[in-house]
Amino acid sequence: MPASGIAIAPSDLRSQLLDGLPPPDRKTILAAATHCRFAANSVVINQGHPADHLFLLGRGHARHFFITDEGQKLLLRWLGPGDCFGGRTILSNRCSYLAGTEMITESSVMVWDRPSIRGLVVRFPRLLENALLTASDYLTWHLTAHVRLASYTARQRLAHVLVTLARTIGKETSSGIVFAITNEELANAANVTTFTTSRLISEWQRSGTLIKRRGKLLLRSSERLFLRTV
Repeated sequence: MPASGIAIAPSDLRSQLLDGLPPPDRKTILAAATHCRFAANSVVINQGHPADHLFLLGRGHARHFFITDEGQKLLLRWLGPGDCFGGRTILSNRCSYLAGTEMITESSVMVWDRPSIRGLVVRFPRLLENALLTASDYLTWHLTAHVRLASYTARQRLAHVLVTLARTIGKETSSGIVFAITNEELANAANVTTFTTSRLISEWQRSGTLIKRRGKLLLRSSERLFLRTV
């Protein structure tokens, strides 16, 4: 486990995992966690490894990925502050992580080992309910992604990925929302070719909808982006 990081005050954290819990209970739950720092690009969860830890992202950004039998890396869902991962750790029967999780930026994360989080969900039933809501959100995300793959055009899928990333990992500026992403990563997440991604990004740049340079993208208008997907 990486070196301990700076503790995050319960009042500073907004997370579905802690929704509806009174301040004393939140404080108890967070006090049971180990606060860790992870470097950018470090893999925190390995696909197929035993699910022994639950993670709550305090600061920074991460994403899930899946390695196919052929060795291809598929980028799945991006995560921001307040998101938790490793939820299978809570299950009564021991199991493995379904996907990997890697840090995009240097991040501060709260970590519970399996005995600790299992004990906490017994003491605080709302914690288990919140974990189930998070699992439901993941199912919704998967269903939405499947529907888009089956019925959306490449242009529409790429536009949705851009807007989702802007909301999840973007930073608001006076000119729009900026975030770090490569064309290869966009193509992977939207399930389109790199050539198609480059062509659409160039088209949206010419229209002034976005600006792409040096591994970063500035989304100037989500509304204009969707208007150009029709």
